[in-house]
Amino acid sequence: MAVTLRAKIAGTGSYVPERVLSNRDLEKMVETTDEWITTRTGIKERRIAHGETSADMAAKAAERALGNAGVSASEIELIVVGTVTPDMTFPSTACFVQSLLGIKAGVPAFDLSAACSGFLYALDVAEKYIISGVVKKALIIGVDRFSNIIDWTDRSTCVLFGDGAGAAVLSATRGKSGVLASNIHSDGRKWNLLYAPNPVRDTPFCKETGTDERESKEEPLPPYLAMSGNETFKVAVRTMVSSIKEALKAAKIRPEEVDLLIPHQANQRIIQATRQRLKLPEESVYMNLDKYGNTSAGSIPIALDEANREGRLKRGDVVLFVAFGGGLTWSSAAVRW
Repeated sequence: MAVTLRAKIAGTGSYVPERVLSNRDLEKMVETTDEWITTRTGIKERRIAHGETSADMAAKAAERALGNAGVSASEIELIVVGTVTPDMTFPSTACFVQSLLGIKAGVPAFDLSAACSGFLYALDVAEKYIISGVVKKALIIGVDRFSNIIDWTDRSTCVLFGDGAGAAVLSATRGKSGVLASNIHSDGRKWNLLYAPNPVRDTPFCKETGTDERESKEEPLPPYLAMSGNETFKVAVRTMVSSIKEALKAAKIRPEEVDLLIPHQANQRIIQATRQRLKLPEESVYMNLDKYGNTSAGSIPIALDEANREGRLKRGDVVLFVAFGGGLTWSSAAVRW
């Protein structure tokens, strides 16, 4: 009987900028306090990119993932980057990473826009390439530089986000390790719960075409990230739990068999509510949002890399990932380490 081809996580890497922005620093910028932020989010500090692009951060994380996997850049046959803060409209961030790492010409490289679910979307897509036999080694990256799209006078959002990148090398294997199940979902009808508009650019045709139906005729969309916090919280918990249950069912795994849950690092309350609904013990959930805040597509791979390098993962462990983001998007994956 043929052994199932799987996509195994062969190596991980991450990168966060050196500049630290603490809650105390934010107290000097907006009307907030360290206690208020910590109590409601669990975040103590975040990293801010200065003189670094999304591609720069992505390439550094990817280089570390290649080193951890013992894989050379010449072996990579696919690059998929999850990001909503590309350096340019085009070329893609993935193309810049290809150039920065010296990955050979001809290798397909593209970005996915799924906000905070970006890394798991990239995992799902790259895994399909591998199990179909099209590629043997793929590089997947989650990176975002939200400091560029945040209104730093809005205390409801500026305290939540930070910059960073994480990466993983996926390798084809016929062993027991690898992605057991993954799913990706979206609901564009709820786009206005969490979004970030493009900067407004006037053209000679603006008055001819009229106002976009997604904008109010009286008041245009603000140029920064916007979020309806309470409603987003409810939808996030509901969809993340349903996505996890879907992945567990597809992988034929019971919740008690999960060794480590690595959720999107958005908010401590969201993570705890998700954990409680799944009846998972606290020690089985990995959190590092106190150090980095919400790094969007970078949050899961950064946490994965830290867990890996801390020795939290051992061969045969069942690792569960779940994310929720603007779009709205949500995704989860079950992986045997």
